[in-house]
Amino acid sequence: MGHREGIKAVRRVVEAAADLNLEVLTLFAFSVENWNRSPKEVDALMKMLPEFLEKETPDMMKNNIRFRTIGRIHGLPDFVQESLEQTRQTTGENSGLNLVLALNYGGRTELVDAIQAVAQEVSEGSLAPVQIDEQLISRHLYTSGLPDPDLLIRTSGEMRISNFLLWQISYTEIYVTKKLWPDFTKEDLMEAIMDYQQRERRFGRDTVSV
Repeated sequence: MGHREGIKAVRRVVEAAADLNLEVLTLFAFSVENWNRSPKEVDALMKMLPEFLEKETPDMMKNNIRFRTIGRIHGLPDFVQESLEQTRQTTGENSGLNLVLALNYGGRTELVDAIQAVAQEVSEGSLAPVQIDEQLISRHLYTSGLPDPDLLIRTSGEMRISNFLLWQISYTEIYVTKKLWPDFTKEDLMEAIMDYQQRERRFGRDTVSV
C-alpha cells in the first residue's frame, strides 16, 4: 500500500513539474540495492511498473511529456523492459518535460559502467588517455544529453545522498524535507523550488543569482 501511495505522489509531482515547465524531473524509483528486499516486495514493485506506465502514458502524451530511464535496464525482468521501451517510443517525440525514472540504478554502478566504456575505447585505440576529460565522462553516463540537476529534493528527513547521481550533483542545491514521499504534494514541490530560488549558486566562483 505504501508503494501505491508513492505512485500517487509520482502522479502529483509529474503533473506539477509539467505545469511549471520544468525541463527535467528525475525520480529514484528502484536502486541496485533494492534487490536485497524481500522477493515478494520486489516482485510487487516490478508488476506495478507496467501497470503505472499503461495508466499514465495517455496523460504523458496529453501533457507533452517525454519518458526516459537511467540505470541497468537490461537487468530488469523482460516484461518490464518491454513496457519501458514501449513507453519511451510512444512519448519519444514529445518536447516538454523529460520524466526520467532511475531503475536498477546506483551512482557507483553508473560510474563503473562509464569507466568500462571509456576503457574499452582506449583498448581499441579509438581514444587516447589524454583525451579523457569531464565532458567525455559525462557523455558516457546514463544521463548523457541531460543537464546536471539544479535541485535535489531529499524526502523523509534523510541526510544522505543514497548513491544517487553522484557525478551529476557536484554543484546541485540540496533540499531536505521531513515529508515522506507518499505524502509529498505539489505544494511541497513549490516550497522546495521557492527555497531554491532564495539561494546563491557560486560554482566555486563569484555569487550567481538563481
